[in-house]
Amino acid sequence: MKEEGPAAECFISVDVETSGPIPGLYSLLSIGACVAHSEVGRNIDEEAGTFYCTLKPLEEAGSDPAALAVAGLSLEELTRTGSSPEEAMSRFEDWVASVCGNGKPVFVGLNAAFDWSFINYYFHRFLGRNPFGFSALDIKSLYMGAAGSAWADTKSSRMSAALGIPEGEASHHALEDAQAQAKLFVAIQERKGR
Repeated sequence: MKEEGPAAECFISVDVETSGPIPGLYSLLSIGACVAHSEVGRNIDEEAGTFYCTLKPLEEAGSDPAALAVAGLSLEELTRTGSSPEEAMSRFEDWVASVCGNGKPVFVGLNAAFDWSFINYYFHRFLGRNPFGFSALDIKSLYMGAAGSAWADTKSSRMSAALGIPEGEASHHALEDAQAQAKLFVAIQERKGR
């Protein structure tokens, strides 16, 4: 019997904005995602390769004024205009499936531990499953391994400078930040390949 190799991987850069530091006690307010790299061999145009949505805050959750100030989001506005968490996570899951096809989706984040915690919590709480499975790839850790750098050198500004990527200020718009960190991921992968 012929053994099959591993499934093609589809690396999805994900960024979130939240009302505070931990899921459950605070709300996931926006999700931005884009295809960072895909081995699936599908042509995905730029618009179809991105996802963005805002979510209604959880009624039982609190908010940290500093977190809201960073994101520039209004809980009152999101209560009126955001998607329900069930709808948002269902749409996100459908988008991941559409861009990854039969490939394995791989969650990629800059400080993935933070973004992953909210995405994983919301997927399991509202859908009972997570299309990314149970793990995430952290760009900071990847960079440390590829560059042999210290943890202090994994700030996005320092990585951008070392990799020759022009860096602007973090916008704290989830999609824009997901796209910026996707550029870092691709540059690190290219550096590893040298």
